[in-house]
Amino acid sequence: MTAVTQARTPVVAPDPRPLAGTGTLVRVGLRRERVRLAVWVAVLAGLLATFAAALQQAYPDAAARQGRAAIMREPSGALLSGPGYGLDDYWIGPMVANELLGMLAVAVALMSSFLVVRHTRAEEEHGRLDLVLAGAVGRRAPLVSALVLAVLADAAVALALALALLVAGLPLAGSLAVGAGVGAVGLVGAALAAVTAQLTWRARAANGLAAAVVGLAFVVRGVGDVRQAGGSALSWASPIGWVQQMRAFVDLRWWPLLLVVVLAGVLVAVALGLGRQRDVGAGLLPERSGRAAASPFLRSPFALVARLERGAVVGWAAGLAVMAVLTGSLVEGVLDSIAADPALAAAFGATGDDVVLGMLSAFVGFLAMAVTVFAVVSVLRAGREEAHGRTSTVLAASVGRPAWLGAHLAVAVVASAVLLVLSGAAVGAGAVVATDDPALVGRLAVAALVHLPVVAAFAGLAALVHAVRAPTWTVWVVVVACVVVGLYGGLLDLPDAVLDAVPFALVPAAPAEAFDAPAVLGVTGAAALLSAGALTAYRRRDLVA
Repeated sequence: MTAVTQARTPVVAPDPRPLAGTGTLVRVGLRRERVRLAVWVAVLAGLLATFAAALQQAYPDAAARQGRAAIMREPSGALLSGPGYGLDDYWIGPMVANELLGMLAVAVALMSSFLVVRHTRAEEEHGRLDLVLAGAVGRRAPLVSALVLAVLADAAVALALALALLVAGLPLAGSLAVGAGVGAVGLVGAALAAVTAQLTWRARAANGLAAAVVGLAFVVRGVGDVRQAGGSALSWASPIGWVQQMRAFVDLRWWPLLLVVVLAGVLVAVALGLGRQRDVGAGLLPERSGRAAASPFLRSPFALVARLERGAVVGWAAGLAVMAVLTGSLVEGVLDSIAADPALAAAFGATGDDVVLGMLSAFVGFLAMAVTVFAVVSVLRAGREEAHGRTSTVLAASVGRPAWLGAHLAVAVVASAVLLVLSGAAVGAGAVVATDDPALVGRLAVAALVHLPVVAAFAGLAALVHAVRAPTWTVWVVVVACVVVGLYGGLLDLPDAVLDAVPFALVPAAPAEAFDAPAVLGVTGAAALLSAGALTAYRRRDLVA
């Protein structure tokens, strides 16, 4: 007698308590994120308050403010800022709503998306979520707790931004609208990340996909605002455009905020639905198989780190290139404002005999600060590699510790040099239309390299912080403080001793200023000392267990 068996599809019983343990996970998440979120809130609120104060000092009268309004009416101004409400009577409130709301919304959306991915897909990728779900924790609890954390973080940011504007003397209703709008876009970013975390297998891919959609939303909004004053139909295709259509400080209306909240709710529902279709640790999109054998290019620490960083470098390059071209294209409007009020030259960094060259050199210096942030992030990635146990695997072979940390430093510096050259060339390309001087492209591209020693010094500081196991927020405090002083120190009438001590001020603003070899060599020497100290300290300490 032959027994015939038929395979049956296993039936997974529904989780009777899918949200069990959510409160505990929220408390654990708050403890893990307390420093990171505090830094985000403090930095965003501090930058907003500083910017508002700087605007009040840079544009003390109506004539000066209308000169800036003329810049915002230009297509490049609308692309960077927004639909331009209140330009006929431009004062500090509309300035903040037009020129900062979109940028702040992007920053908070990225903050929220990274937070959600960090507590969902990253936990799955590293195997920790399996241990959590093995206890009395429901299947949906990790995702829901991550979203609750994002809501709390966005609420804290919204409140801090509103308080910063109130301290600057702006009206209550408009201040609350700006804070609520930024926080609401943060909710969309969190919900978007919840969706990408279900689609992809890796945390980096989930972050990249969410960031790409946020960037696309900003670009779509910008193109829509360029098409028509006050925004076109395309402007309404982006949640960032929705919060700008609240018209804070001009003709306040709250109903566009509801659209943002509804979108966030829809995305959350989609994420929860997708989560039911996959196993823990898996993604809904198929994962591309890698090569069976590594290419010869990957047979050195530098090549491996470069391979790991190439996606970040490409992303930064694209973002900096767009920003640089748009910044360079503003030169014509800025020149018109300076012609109407020569005192504005210092506010735009346009000092010296050649106002155009001085202004473009200042723009390159501002972009060098952004490249500094990239360099620090790139070097600190070594800490994540060590924390996840991958460094131990690399060092178990014939790779020494100095070579491994040195590879991260070298990749950061080389990539920063590329980004500086690209930024300088892009600023020149944007200014060619107004100046009709194609030589600016090459001239600014080469001149941008004068900032490389400063960037390398911050990279060396980040490496030293990692080598001695100091908290990573310490290097960020230094970076943010230097950036704020470098951007707004003159407008805030800070003492000359403070302004001169900022590393960004130690090198000349080339090509407007003559090359200062002793200053550049001095900063280069400081960068070398910091890097050498980091390599020495890293050789002597134990790895993270």
